[in-house]
Amino acid sequence: MEGRFNSVLRPHFDSGALGFGGDGLVVVRDASKLELKDRVSVNAAVADDNRDRKAVYREIAVANGHPEWEGQIRDVFARQWIESARSGWWYQSGGSWKQK
Repeated sequence: MEGRFNSVLRPHFDSGALGFGGDGLVVVRDASKLELKDRVSVNAAVADDNRDRKAVYREIAVANGHPEWEGQIRDVFARQWIESARSGWWYQSGGSWKQK
């Protein structure tokens, strides 16, 4: 996940094309900021990253013996992703986009 984030996703967070969703997932916030040649690969990277994020949230809940905590764990991670976001990156809060 870290390699994918640094090599593929980070530049698009920097451009404003991607943002952190309030649900702990990566969202294509503004596809117009993606060059046409990059759209398929970025969408695939976002889907792969979100699949892995969901698996992490699920596995943490299961490892703690409480699979029903998955939603709460996702919320904690969502807050952490937003907190650790760089200045200028976008995130969802209360259903609307905000720039850090």
